[in-house]
Amino acid sequence: MQPSVAGIVVCACIVVFVRLMGWSMVVAFMASLAFGATAIGTLSALGGSSPQIYTVFAVLLLVTAVARKGIWRELAAVFSRIGAAPVIVVLMFHALIGAILFPRLFAGQTSVFIASRTSRGVYETALGPSSANVTQTAYFTLGVLVFVALCLLLRRREALVDVKRGFFLWFGLHTAMGVLDLAGKMAGAGDVLAPIRTASYAMLTLTREGGFWRIAGSYSEASTFGAVSLAGLAFSYTYWRRTNSRFAAAIAAALFLLLLLSTSTTAYVGLALIGIPVALSLARSLASARPTRQDVLLVAVMAFLCLAVMAVSLWSAQFFEPLLRLIDQMVTHKMASASGQERAYWNYKSMQAFFDTSGLGIGLGSSRASSWPIAVLSQLGVVGATLIAMLLAALLWLPGRARRAVDAEADAIMASARAGALASLLAASLAGGLADPGMGFFVPLAVVMACCARIWVSPPPHGQAFGQPGPLLPASG
Repeated sequence: MQPSVAGIVVCACIVVFVRLMGWSMVVAFMASLAFGATAIGTLSALGGSSPQIYTVFAVLLLVTAVARKGIWRELAAVFSRIGAAPVIVVLMFHALIGAILFPRLFAGQTSVFIASRTSRGVYETALGPSSANVTQTAYFTLGVLVFVALCLLLRRREALVDVKRGFFLWFGLHTAMGVLDLAGKMAGAGDVLAPIRTASYAMLTLTREGGFWRIAGSYSEASTFGAVSLAGLAFSYTYWRRTNSRFAAAIAAALFLLLLLSTSTTAYVGLALIGIPVALSLARSLASARPTRQDVLLVAVMAFLCLAVMAVSLWSAQFFEPLLRLIDQMVTHKMASASGQERAYWNYKSMQAFFDTSGLGIGLGSSRASSWPIAVLSQLGVVGATLIAMLLAALLWLPGRARRAVDAEADAIMASARAGALASLLAASLAGGLADPGMGFFVPLAVVMACCARIWVSPPPHGQAFGQPGPLLPASG
């Protein structure tokens, strides 16, 4: 392994900051998720794979969870009270076995797309074992283990406060690096975040679309930045609606603006789709006798923006022409472009591989698609897709006892985490190439399931109600 100096420095900075603030390893792990293109090193034995820095903190999180007293008793409580825990472990073993068996069992019987680290592209080849089977399965397994570890740590009720801090530190860092990336490009400084982009995959960071700079933030490309921004916007917006937190409102507003400026098709389509339930909620609230203050504020802001757009259009009919061309290019005619047709072909071949293997799948990491559900079907087969559907059902339809209020703050964190997980899956469904839903799904799922099961064994922190605002986040305006 060739260590990355920048990756080690970033890890050290996270550890020092979290220790100075007196926070737990949960916060450090979630903060590391903001650095999407920062690797801890390069593994030459695995085709030049470069594990991201969050893997280091994930391992430390696992050690923290396992080192608890009475670990076997607590594990039994988690698996007996949280129905999603046995399902996700079965899914993990299915993915492990499939990644080893299916590429060999169906070798040469279908074609797949794999990424080349030498030619910096994706090419079509016959199905067979590859290094991606190892790396993608390792990431997936790590995500499942992190889910179990978080369920264990959330046995202590006060750990939810650390989860809340972790979410906002994650999305706060993500927002700050997005602003820094855009400011550097507009100022002519180029890619100012290049020193922390140490991963071995291709970096599409200094690109323009329709005359606009594409925002990559701390990631390798704009689409990934847009996907994480959607999850952050859904989380912070939901938390603001539940608690009226000014900090959450500021994060949501900043992420909304960054999404508008990102030039990402994933961001634009995803933003339009998550805007549908928001619009329906606003309409229902305004139709009622007593609309909330947040709803009135949102409607007033949208009305002001519409008036501003109309005024600018009357002042200069050509002012928004570059923006309209960008939207037309990135959304309306995206599928007609060479990139859109290529990605559609990936999905077509992935579904063909699914049928060529009689629905068993080609194994995790064997191919790339351009939509998460199609990647799940082609790689994990009918069995894996069914298990993931069970996890989604657990996330969407909470058990009856969970619908009763546990605690206002716990309820807000649970609702926000669920919104973030669904937005993350929506973005992956639009442009995700892997079957692994990632930490953006496993972490919120653990939070929601732990809150639903109410498996806490410790009371709120002494002398205060649970969820009283900590130093990072004011609870209300």
